[in-house]
Amino acid sequence: MTLRTKFILFVVIIHAVLIVLAAQVLRTNPVLFIGTELILAVSIVLTVQLYRGFVRPFNLIAAGTEAIQAKDFTMKFVPVGQREMDQLIDVYNRMIDELRQERVTQHEKSFLLERLIEASPAGVLLLTFDGRIEAVNPAALRCLRLPAAELLGKKPSELPGDWGTSLSTLTTGEPQVVQLSGIQTYRAHCSHFVDRGFTRNFIVLEELTQDLIRQEKLAYEKLIRMMSHEINNSIGAINSILQSFHNYAPQLREEDRDDFTEALEVSVNRNTHLANFIANFANLVRLPAPTRRPHDVHELLRGIQRLFQVQCERRNILWHWELAGGPLWVGLDAQQMEQAILNIVKNALESIGENGNLTVRTTQNPPMLRIEDDGAGIPADVQRRLFTPFFSTKRDGQGIGLTMIRDILLQHGFRFSLETQPTGLTAFTIWLTDSEPKVLAAT
Repeated sequence: MTLRTKFILFVVIIHAVLIVLAAQVLRTNPVLFIGTELILAVSIVLTVQLYRGFVRPFNLIAAGTEAIQAKDFTMKFVPVGQREMDQLIDVYNRMIDELRQERVTQHEKSFLLERLIEASPAGVLLLTFDGRIEAVNPAALRCLRLPAAELLGKKPSELPGDWGTSLSTLTTGEPQVVQLSGIQTYRAHCSHFVDRGFTRNFIVLEELTQDLIRQEKLAYEKLIRMMSHEINNSIGAINSILQSFHNYAPQLREEDRDDFTEALEVSVNRNTHLANFIANFANLVRLPAPTRRPHDVHELLRGIQRLFQVQCERRNILWHWELAGGPLWVGLDAQQMEQAILNIVKNALESIGENGNLTVRTTQNPPMLRIEDDGAGIPADVQRRLFTPFFSTKRDGQGIGLTMIRDILLQHGFRFSLETQPTGLTAFTIWLTDSEPKVLAAT
């Protein structure tokens, strides 16, 4: 029973008793009855006024409570001319003003934080109280290469591929470097904040790939330039001296002349081979920035196929075409991209050897090129080292091919991956879109 009901019940009982008593007085003293009725009428009027003054604060409190529960901080009350009520109204109005200002401030901070997280180049995974992914920003989607629908509600350890394995061992306050297949490298950091009195965790993913590649390239560029300068200067002088030795051949005995000439030719050839060897590295360092113009990728691919046609026929390697309808126009440096695709096809053909298949696929939306072969595939221990500068599995390989492919694609801003799929096919995929340089490797 509410306080208001109790008050009304009390007033009704009191006045009912007074009415009964007045009825008893009517029989013995009519004059006193009239006086009693007047007193009763005055009592009723005063009781109504007292009730209104008593109940009004409760109505005010109830209305204010409903407004606060509805999160309506715009409703305020005007003074009514009663000192006690006006004090209560003043306290309520000041409280509502402060709540409204606090709410606006919190919304502004929350909006700013959301925009900062959305625009952040670092991926952010917000976790629930039980450690499941509740929200992700666009950078995290790019890092994980998964749609939001496949991330939300999962624990980080449940993510597919190397991500799940790496994030399962992540502990709060201890950053961890996550290196996926190829050259994709991230730093994962887990931290926490307090939400409504409870601790919640979040994970930050920072891509280190570009910084590592940039530092790595600066290091080997300086070394190659210095080596190229010193070796070329030495080779030029040595070859000049060796050529001058030919003039002494007629002065030698006839039985020594052939050996002498052959030794000079071997030395000159060896120097020439060394010069070509260092020139390959120097060309990699001198790779210019791409001059991008619209070009039909299909035309580029057909030209490369013609270059390998005779070789493929001799080795019984079949080309299969699954091209998107119509031309595939992409802004690129045709000369550099031709060199990159040429190296990709060359590696695929070397992997096949003989009696195999090479499939070329393209799509329009998104613009994508994929070259697949049914060769030997990539061993697991080699996968992570594929795009390491100058790494090669060939006996006499220099590791320049994949390094050049990597640099050309990175300069174009094209994402790429190289992986042996569960089907046994090895696929080199290039996303031909104008975007920030991102390198994606097999997971």
